[in-house]
Amino acid sequence: MGESDTKGRGAGVRTITDLARLAGVSPGTVSRALAGKSLVNARTREKIEALAREHGFRPNQMASGLRRQKTGVIGVAIPLGHDVRQQISDTFFMTLLGLLADELTDKGYDLMLRRVVPMNDEDWLDRYIGSGMVDGVIVIGQSDQFDRIEEVADGYLPMVVWGNHTQGQRHCVVGTDNRLGGRMAAERLIAAGATSLAFLGDTAPIEFAARYAGARDVAMRLGVPLRVLPTHLAPDQLSEEIAAHLAGNAGEVDGIFAATDTIAAACMAQLRARGLAVPEQVRIVGFDDLPIASQTVPPLTTIRQDIHAGARGLVDLLLRRLAGEETESLVLPPQLKIRASA
Repeated sequence: MGESDTKGRGAGVRTITDLARLAGVSPGTVSRALAGKSLVNARTREKIEALAREHGFRPNQMASGLRRQKTGVIGVAIPLGHDVRQQISDTFFMTLLGLLADELTDKGYDLMLRRVVPMNDEDWLDRYIGSGMVDGVIVIGQSDQFDRIEEVADGYLPMVVWGNHTQGQRHCVVGTDNRLGGRMAAERLIAAGATSLAFLGDTAPIEFAARYAGARDVAMRLGVPLRVLPTHLAPDQLSEEIAAHLAGNAGEVDGIFAATDTIAAACMAQLRARGLAVPEQVRIVGFDDLPIASQTVPPLTTIRQDIHAGARGLVDLLLRRLAGEETESLVLPPQLKIRASA
């Protein structure tokens, strides 16, 4: 076989996903097979290994090989499959990233940041961990990428995700009990006198969906109507969408649960522009307890996530997984911070 044949035979197989397509299995099965996991039956594992050899896909392209070559760099990926126009300059992202940078620097690591739009790169996570540039990966938010993250977690240990924990999931998560937080938000609005609720946010991301589900639990139990007013975090959409919601639901909603403090603050500005008083006419509860929550007029009642503890947990669990330990997820309790908005 000539040199050109050798170079060309693996040209179309650069990632686990490419190999999975050839083998007719999921990327997770390829990850498990090449990592020697016993969950893959012998015939399937032999087929995958043979295809890997045939197409020049070397084991050191995978995470197991990367762990032998330390870079001193931790990759941080932010997938935006649900809201491609959202920006990393979002206050929540910047708060968590700053805390992660502090924690990683204290542990002797550098940080490599990547904003990902999965619709443009479905192999984004395979490429990142297979790049040879990072020792491990922290993913901020599951977005609409839960299944992709699950598949990669089957064959790649040093990955921890900020997100929502679901019973039975395989990837390691650090995050708040979002459903409980949603219940607390709805209970506070109703206790403050609200009789008709609205959830402002996008229910596609897993974390936001859980927050809405918690609020719905309470609304159904207490017989209070709750509607969803889809709202995105992209700066060029946020205020416009909120203004349209308020105009379309004038006089029909007196309690708003915003999926984030950023949405809540923008909503308060729009209410003020319409001459509606908070909390006398409309009560508002946010989620996160970012610094902006205490600076709005009036100050924002919100559900606090302990982002400091979350950053420490992400780094601690990742370092333990880099050392070969299979860790459990860390679910943080939410806390109601009562201020003047509800």
